[in-house]
Formats: sequence, structure tokens, C-alpha cells
Amino acid sequence: MFDFIVLQQPQIILLKEGTDSSQGVPQIVSNINACQAIADAVRTTLGPRGMDKLIINDQGKATISNDGATILKILDIVHPAAKTLVDIAKSQDAEVGDGTTSVTLLAGEFLKEAKPFIEEAVHPQIIIKAFRKAATEAVKKIKEISVRINKSDPKEMRQLLEKCAATSLSSKLVAHQKDFFTKMVVDAVMLLDELLPLNMIGVKKVTGGGLEDSVLIAGVAFKKTFSYAGFEMQPKKYTKLKIALLNIELELKAERDNAEVRVDSVEEYQSIVDAEWKILYDKLDILHKSGAKVILSKLPIGDVATQYFADRDMFCAGRVVEEDLKRTMKACGGSIQTTVQNLSPDVLGSCETFEEIQIGGERYNLFTGCPQARTCTIILRGGAEQFIEETERSLHDAIMIVRRTMKNDAVVAGGGAIEMELSKHLRNLSRTIAGKEQLLMGAMAKALEIIPRQLCENAGFDATNILNKLRQRHAQGGIWYGVDVLNEDIADNFENCVWEPAVVKINAITAAAEASCLILSVDETVKNPKAQQDGPPGGGMGRGRGRPM
Repeated sequence: MFDFIVLQQPQIILLKEGTDSSQGVPQIVSNINACQAIADAVRTTLGPRGMDKLIINDQGKATISNDGATILKILDIVHPAAKTLVDIAKSQDAEVGDGTTSVTLLAGEFLKEAKPFIEEAVHPQIIIKAFRKAATEAVKKIKEISVRINKSDPKEMRQLLEKCAATSLSSKLVAHQKDFFTKMVVDAVMLLDELLPLNMIGVKKVTGGGLEDSVLIAGVAFKKTFSYAGFEMQPKKYTKLKIALLNIELELKAERDNAEVRVDSVEEYQSIVDAEWKILYDKLDILHKSGAKVILSKLPIGDVATQYFADRDMFCAGRVVEEDLKRTMKACGGSIQTTVQNLSPDVLGSCETFEEIQIGGERYNLFTGCPQARTCTIILRGGAEQFIEETERSLHDAIMIVRRTMKNDAVVAGGGAIEMELSKHLRNLSRTIAGKEQLLMGAMAKALEIIPRQLCENAGFDATNILNKLRQRHAQGGIWYGVDVLNEDIADNFENCVWEPAVVKINAITAAAEASCLILSVDETVKNPKAQQDGPPGGGMGRGRGRPM
């Protein structure tokens, strides 16, 4: 008989104790499931019949929204893979402004279609390769069939911008007032210069009144700032005026806590006080002589200065928000001064009229008829605060869409039309490819149908029936046929003016495909244990002097 001695391999401890590590197919499937949960969270908000979400944050602030990016930002998502979908929704919002729900849904659906292949041991890299190829083909097809509008005809261009803005607003909370807001949004963007800077459109919110009481001001409007006693004696309306924009304190300085001035007589003390007053009055005299009728400063304007200006029929406002001051400078010209010493006419702004008006319970300073008006202000009215905030988010999306359309004039039909056409194109293309890629491209083609399907489900229609009609019509060559939410049928959405900038769809498909490929390429997650909160070394009570052992 022989005794076999088994030499045991020493165990290699690579990671810290308590490290959570999971890998392989179950890990990829787990990540896909997490992403699908994210997609399900925003699924019902898609389209003109989408529902809203009420989210309450940790401070108890309630937000009502149906904007995918806003919802995902407020939800505190901790799953590392699911955060990828939050990031693509944010990037879509920053880049294009609209289509945030679509991009999340597409990414979730791409992963859902890839899941059976992963479970059947198809290598993730084969799926990634096929998805990338399909996304490239889809983008190529969008560029090929998108319709370009004649930019040289201002009337035609304006119609295009209004239709794109109306499509964006039709899925928002303000859909019933979309005709009113569409014109406002297009007018606001057309007031900007060629670079279309977003921060030059100011949005001010005043509770009370109805949505239709909202106004667009071709100039600058900002809320009346904190004021001192003499303020009410100042005139509240001027025409053809000069404006001084300052970054100076016009008040007597309080001594610092630890400042010390040693004086030997009352006269010396009086001379110090007189010097302070003289410095202030010298500044005020220079401002008065400059010819400016309105003085705006980022820093406080004190009671002495307020009374001084009131006695000389001048208007002043201190503590003006920097953003409003810069917008005033853009609109009225001039420049922000940090000293009053060289107040020449070329550094003063000018405008046709200035007035202070009452809007709801607030008073607003309005500058209109500005010579260089490349800025505007939208004053939103409405009942509940949450409602006005959601209106602002809706208008932000529409403004972004109009800006993008002005820069890229190619448009496609919305309402699921472009997705159905891309689905048909990819399905036909997949049949010309041999091997596993054929199935995977077909899976992506099926995934694109989620947009029209979800539009139907959110409106309470029979999705299977409408999708079959759409497939038939697209096979017959009706490339712009999509879901007609108003009549529970299909329609040519290009004729119905449901237009979207092509860049929205290109961005959405590219971002969704990239996110899907990223999640599929992760096959292991290693989570380090949190460092334990150790108490001070030695713990327990110390032994003081004279204390018994």
C-alpha cells in the first residue's frame, strides 16, 4: 500500500478582507438588470401623453417633472453601472437639451436585447462590435434622409424653429399653452447674437397669475434689490438715459473690530470723520456730473448715497446680482467700473426707457429699447412654485432645441417615425451579414421600436396593432410615418409638423450605443470595504494625577 501525500497549495490573499468581488456572466446580467430598472423609472414620462413624477429630496423639497435628466439627477442612484445611464441623460441634456428620456430608454432596451445573447454565452465583444456597427449605420441613415431647410428665407426658417419648439413642448407640462410659448421661445433665441449664448436669456419666476401672463422683454429685467429709506423718493421712470454700472461700495465703511486709531484731540477725530464723508461725497459728485441717471452696483449702496441720488432725480440699485449686471452691460453697452475716477461717456450704458413696474407681488426694474440688445428676459407667471419651475425646465429644453436647429438646419419627423425607419433599415441590412452579427443587428433593430411602442403605451393605445401598421407602411416606403397620439392611429408626422432636429436623434443613438457597449464590456466589479471608524487608540478613561490604580 502506498500513502499519497497531497501537498496543499497555499491560499493567495490578494484583496483586503471584506472586499466584495463578483465576475463573469452573472455580473454582466446584474448590471443589465440595474440599467433596466433605471429605464423603467422614466419609461412612463415619454411623449405628449407621458406622466409626471413627484420626487421629494432629503431636504423635503418636492419636484414635479417629466424631464428624464431632471428625474435621474434628483434620484440618488448608487449602483455604479446604472450611474452610466444617468451620465448619458445629463450629457444629452447639456449637448442638445431634449431627448433625455429617449436616450435612457434606448440604452435600457439595447441592453435588454443583448441579455439573452449574454446568457447563451455569446462573447460580449462580439455584441459590442455589432452594436457599434449598427449605431454607425443608423447615424449614416439619419444624415441621408434628414430634410434640410432653406436658411436664407427668414420666414421658412422661423416656421421650422417654431415647429421644432412645438414638438419639444408638446411632451411637457405646458403642452396646452405650447402655441403661446413656442413664439416666445423663438423670439427669445432670435434676439441673441450669432454665438447664441444661453446665459443671455434670463428667466425670472413670479408666482401668481396664469401661464399666459408670462412676458418676454427684449432687454433686461431684474427684481428690485434691497433699498434704503430715500429710495421711494427716486423717480421710477426715465427715457433716453445713461446708465453707470459699478462694482463699488457707496456707503460709509464701518471700522473693523480690531482697528485702532489713536487721536489726541476732538479736532483730529473730526478730521478723520470728515475725510470719510468727503471720500464718499466726492464719489457721488463724480457720478452725478457724469450724466448717468441710473446707477447700478454689485456692492451695497448705503442710505446716504440713496438720499443723495433721490435729491438729484437719480435712480440707484445696490447688491445687483452679477449675472443681471452683465446682462445689462450686454444690452445697454458700457462696462462695469471698479472706480469712479474715469467715468467717460464711452463706459456708460444707454437705453430708450427705464421703468420700475409691479409684476404680481414683486417689483421689477425694466430696461427696454437697448441699442445693443443681444439679450432678453422671460418673466414666468403661474400658480404653484413647482409648476413654474417645471415650466422653466420645459422652456430650457425648447430653447436648447431652437439653438441647435439654428446651428444645424437638418430635421427629421418625430413621434417614433425616424426610429421605425432606422429599425427597418437595420433589419434589411442585417440580412446581408453572415454570422452572429446578423442576429445582433436584428436585435438592435427591434430595440429601436421601443420609442413608438412606449408612445403608444403611455397614451393607452394598443401598441402591437399600431406597430404592425407602422411596419407595413414603412415597408411600402412611407419613411415619415409615426404614431398619431391625437387620433390613435398612424400618420405622416412630417406633414403634421412633428419635427425634431436630426442632431437630437444622432446624439441619442450614439450615446445610448456607447453606454450599452461600456456596460457590456464590464465583467467584474470589485468593491473595496469601507474603512472602519476606529476610536482613539487606547480607549477608555485616562488615569489622571492622584487617581488610584
